[in-house]
Amino acid sequence: MTLNFLENTCSEPVRTDAMFGICDDQDGEKAYSTTNTPEKWIATVKNERIIELVFTPVDNCLMDGHEFIGIRRCDGILTSTQHLYFIELKNQSKNWIGNAIEQLESTIVLFKANHNIDAFKHKKAFACNKKHRHFQEIDNELNIAFFRKHKVRIDVQAEILVV
Repeated sequence: MTLNFLENTCSEPVRTDAMFGICDDQDGEKAYSTTNTPEKWIATVKNERIIELVFTPVDNCLMDGHEFIGIRRCDGILTSTQHLYFIELKNQSKNWIGNAIEQLESTIVLFKANHNIDAFKHKKAFACNKKHRHFQEIDNELNIAFFRKHKVRIDVQAEILVV
């Protein structure tokens, strides 16, 4: 299945904001980035180096539910020439981390089937939750296994630092 994550009509215009949010209104529509309404942000992107970033909604845009039935996908990716960040957004109190990791993993596998992931210097997957905004420690074994399998680091936190 061919899927272009990097050049498509879903990608938003380039952002150079020092800080912005990524939202999912949980209404069946695609996730989006914004500098407005911080109370709606599920993830906060801190881009102090003012790197040109592009947010691409994956779920409900790049991968429409009608075309990709049964395939798990994260909410979006954030990219630059050197950065590739997979982002899953949640607004749940319990039992959300495992589901978020599955969605991130599935999207990473699809990305790798269609693009050279090694072209990016910084690769991370973020499981973000509005109800759990601060960093949550992931089991070290899971962290190591995830990196060995996908060559992508994983974090469970709602703050995305662009390094």
